[in-house]
Amino acid sequence: MTDISVAILGFGRIGASVALALRRYNAKGGNHHFKIAGFDTRPSVEKKAASMKLADEFSNRAFNAARNRDIVIVAMPYAEVQAIYELIGPDLRDGCVVIDMSPLSLPSAAWADKYLQKEAHLVSVTAVVNPDYLFEAVDDIDHAHEDLFDKGTMLLMPGPSCIKGAVELTADFAQLLGAIPHFVDPAEHDGLIAATEGLPALLGVTAFYMFSKSQGWGDGQRMINPAFGALTHHLFDTHPDDIRDTWLKNRENLLRYADDLIGVLQNVRSRLAVNDQAALEALLVEASTEYEQWINRRVKSRWDRDQGISTPSPANDMLRGVMGGYLAGKLTSKKKGDDE
Repeated sequence: MTDISVAILGFGRIGASVALALRRYNAKGGNHHFKIAGFDTRPSVEKKAASMKLADEFSNRAFNAARNRDIVIVAMPYAEVQAIYELIGPDLRDGCVVIDMSPLSLPSAAWADKYLQKEAHLVSVTAVVNPDYLFEAVDDIDHAHEDLFDKGTMLLMPGPSCIKGAVELTADFAQLLGAIPHFVDPAEHDGLIAATEGLPALLGVTAFYMFSKSQGWGDGQRMINPAFGALTHHLFDTHPDDIRDTWLKNRENLLRYADDLIGVLQNVRSRLAVNDQAALEALLVEASTEYEQWINRRVKSRWDRDQGISTPSPANDMLRGVMGGYLAGKLTSKKKGDDE
């Protein structure tokens, strides 16, 4: 059995779920055993992660957690990600694979180019999670699950200088977590993230801000139920600095979708103003029909699989496809006496 050392930097929903999935794999007794080092800047989160035994050891410094690890998972609050690259860059060993699970790909590629040594390799990833949790939006350690990535997709965006072995390792790692790897262009990814992540946060924050400043807020705040809570959850689980940075670092894409949304809202408002029942019904039926088709595709994972989606391999075959170089030798070697 080969030991693989992993550092998980950040124990929000994603980082904690990675730890739970690796613990699940270890419990099944595969060809590899993952030894996890953990780090988080938030004392309460790290305390919770320790109580859940999400890591074999915790470090009070990011560079200590990342030093000499085979794989480093970056799942930090977004406003801290650039500083994390600067802190860990000098201490990464040759052949280390940095799997960045931050919401945006292009900024991470720039930070990796600036701070990481040439022998460390970046692959940005975005988890499209298990459809069982599609309507569970809160992003914190209490909503982590060992099967969060099962039946989902892992979008992979390798850095420009990333070696083939590191890319293959990340694809295998995604399958071990339970997801199907799918390669995406980084610029296209960040453009679509503006619609699927940035715009919902923008709507929730501005809706809360508007209502909290309105005359109805005094009594209305007592009437808030799950619909408004779900809409505004970013203000509950995400620090304002993180929201700010995800907006500003992807502002051109976010502005484009915001302009489109404003146009639709203005159209709906004008239909409401004149009591145009037919126009409103047409919009609602069209949206409802498309939503029904989408939700069925999402739950059943019936997408076009001819555009770079890999076929999952058994968990025990994880990393066998990684060939060549120090990284492959480290991660695919077997000790005497291990079962074939």
